[in-house]
Amino acid sequence: MKPILSVENMRLSDAWTCANLTPSRELMYRAGLAVFQAAEWKGPVALVCGSGNNAGDGYVIASLLAGAQIPCRVFLLKEKFTRDGRYYYDLCRSAGVAVELLTPETDLSSYATVVDCLLGTGFSGALRPEMQAAIQAINRSGAYVIAVDINSGLNGDNGLCTQAVRSNVTFSLGSPQPGHYLGDAKDYIGCLKNLEIGIPPLEKPYRLVEAEDVTEFLGKRKNNSHKGSYGYLALVGGSLRYSGAIRLANLANSAMRSGAGVVKLALPRSLCPLVVPHILESTLFPLSESNGEICFVPQEMDELLKNTKACAFGMGIGNSSDTALALEYILKSYTGTLIIDADGLNALSAMDPTLCRSAACRLVLTPHPKEFSRLSGKSMQEIREDPIGCTIALAKALHAVVLLKGPTTVISDGDEVYLSSTGCAGMATAGSGDVLSGILAALCALHPDRPAEAAAAAAWVNGRAGELAQGKNGPAAMTAGDTALCVRDVVAELCPG
Repeated sequence: MKPILSVENMRLSDAWTCANLTPSRELMYRAGLAVFQAAEWKGPVALVCGSGNNAGDGYVIASLLAGAQIPCRVFLLKEKFTRDGRYYYDLCRSAGVAVELLTPETDLSSYATVVDCLLGTGFSGALRPEMQAAIQAINRSGAYVIAVDINSGLNGDNGLCTQAVRSNVTFSLGSPQPGHYLGDAKDYIGCLKNLEIGIPPLEKPYRLVEAEDVTEFLGKRKNNSHKGSYGYLALVGGSLRYSGAIRLANLANSAMRSGAGVVKLALPRSLCPLVVPHILESTLFPLSESNGEICFVPQEMDELLKNTKACAFGMGIGNSSDTALALEYILKSYTGTLIIDADGLNALSAMDPTLCRSAACRLVLTPHPKEFSRLSGKSMQEIREDPIGCTIALAKALHAVVLLKGPTTVISDGDEVYLSSTGCAGMATAGSGDVLSGILAALCALHPDRPAEAAAAAAWVNGRAGELAQGKNGPAAMTAGDTALCVRDVVAELCPG
């Protein structure tokens, strides 16, 4: 897994590196050299520089471009420099690089490449008017845009912005920050590449889930195995009003194709005829009902959950009192891994939190931001501004693994933090979470003692399936059903043998 450093962790790590390993001036040169060597240059090049150390990286790049006979010009917002930045500014002037002040009238359209060295990952707050003008000049240039460190305007911890540079490629330095993935980042960063420059993390990093991590988690299937080797699981949900949710969780056997051995599909009895045509391998488990919603019968729950390693509860199940009774019973009596989603989370948010803390089962909660707000008491704005901190806090408070859905999914058990950046705009459609629940239940059944990693792997698989579905159908036309149908393609990609 790729390490992701918070802005504060990067600041501390950078300071420690400069004090103990590499002088700051040498580290700045390494950063500029790494970008110069990694980028494909087409001149003329405009380098738009602010007044911090990010600008110093730009001056290094400019001097290297001049040495390579690639025409370039530096645009300054003001003649203000850090100590190391001043050193490299003087160096690029000595190399003959032209410099001018950027004004609201500056036109960058004659440049083939524009390099953004305005703001680094430490930026937060509001953009000053001159910074807004510089960002606008870059975005309307029509050039190939390279952002150094992070796209100016993006918050390094949460990826939020009011205005930011749109890049073709962004080079993060040392390690990426959460703001390269969260919030608005995907709408501004065309391609993200990290450049290692020798900054070891000082504090524990977050982890970005990658394909090889999921392949390792799924493991290789043995010939000498049987259906029980890969876990029995239950999917509990559905109501007359939301019959599609539980079908999506099972559609195309999304759970089984993520590794589950046997799936018990439990739903109100009257809905079974709607589901039967879609079931080949799963076992149908009719539940007692009233007016199209489940009626809680303890004996039925005991029979359903017997021998299962994981249970996903809540997809379209409705918000009746029986839903709450069933969930409370499972929390107290079930000893497998319980995934709670959708209406299950609505029921949970009205319960005493001690039910979670004292639960007999391992808990995985999969809220979107509004459900997260109900569970945590945090406002939507608080969650947007600190999704990682909020996720860690809720996981600790409820003794659960929490998976916060978003453009990049945040997963935490209160200790480890995982980010999964797969996914696409087309997944902003009803039912995407139901497909995730089916995948997640399967992976929790496969590795019942690793729920946090299972949640991270499931988020990656679900997002990758969505990307494949969008590639086939386009972002506007795709549905969650298309994502479910692509789960098998993702598993085939990861484990072709």
